[in-house]
Amino acid sequence: MKSLSFSIALLLFFATLIIAQETSTQKLVIVPLNSIGIEPAYVQTAESILRMEINRISTLDIISERRTREVMEEDYCNDTECAMEIGKALNADQVLLCNLNALGEKIIVQYSLLELPSGRRLVTDQTTALNVEDLEAVMKRVAVSIVAKQPFNKNVEVGSVVGKESIESLRRAARYNFGIGFGYLFPIHGYDNDKKSFTINAYFDYEVPDYAVGLMIGARNGFAINLYGNYLFTKTDVCPYLGASLGFHWVAHEDFFFDDKEGDGIGLGLIGGIKLFHTYTFQLFIQGEYIMTFNDYNDKAFVFTIGIL
Repeated sequence: MKSLSFSIALLLFFATLIIAQETSTQKLVIVPLNSIGIEPAYVQTAESILRMEINRISTLDIISERRTREVMEEDYCNDTECAMEIGKALNADQVLLCNLNALGEKIIVQYSLLELPSGRRLVTDQTTALNVEDLEAVMKRVAVSIVAKQPFNKNVEVGSVVGKESIESLRRAARYNFGIGFGYLFPIHGYDNDKKSFTINAYFDYEVPDYAVGLMIGARNGFAINLYGNYLFTKTDVCPYLGASLGFHWVAHEDFFFDDKEGDGIGLGLIGGIKLFHTYTFQLFIQGEYIMTFNDYNDKAFVFTIGIL
């Protein structure tokens, strides 16, 4: 008798778990995607990818497109008010509204997940597909955003980077650069004469989103080695910058061996310039630098260089 009672209790326990699991499964309505300037075949494919991906990575009960269209009063729905009416008519727990709008070759993807019956926005975001081919990756990431209820840019994974992020990574990722610059040194004070002299510099550069720091070794009417730091004003192909350098400069003077004056000393520089093709794997730069050497000659000069990193 006790064994029978225990078996019945165990069956009731598992039945309760199954019922609780079924009742906890939330119903999701995906309103048929709206589009402006995009071929219907592409829109249907994008919606199919979205539905399949949400179904794959979640336990949400997605109401079929056929049932959704049966309760729609019109062929399209592009605002939250009608989306909520559709969701309530289907007794859903959540409703997803998604729009695809063409902007040149780009496709703007806007989406909102609403909770029913309160109408509270669980997630609302916007992203960009660079072209139709990029839509597959974008819609998969939108699905992850919907299931996790997180913004689009919070769910990047290996292999799921979209085209827009690939371009941004060229502008934002830290990177090492090596380069050479050529130019002239124009004396201002302290040098043996006022004639310009040829200069060549090697740069070992480390760049992060807003700054570049590095080491410069150069022949500048003598020898110079500096540490420098530059602030980058933009992340675009044309990038102005300002910075400073600090190091050691030995200036060659003709009377160095005939008096007690020291030609070497601490070098301080003020830097200004512009980088071209800044988002590419190589960069051109045009730079001007005012340098001061704290030696017995009180050497000061302006250095103009162009080069490649």
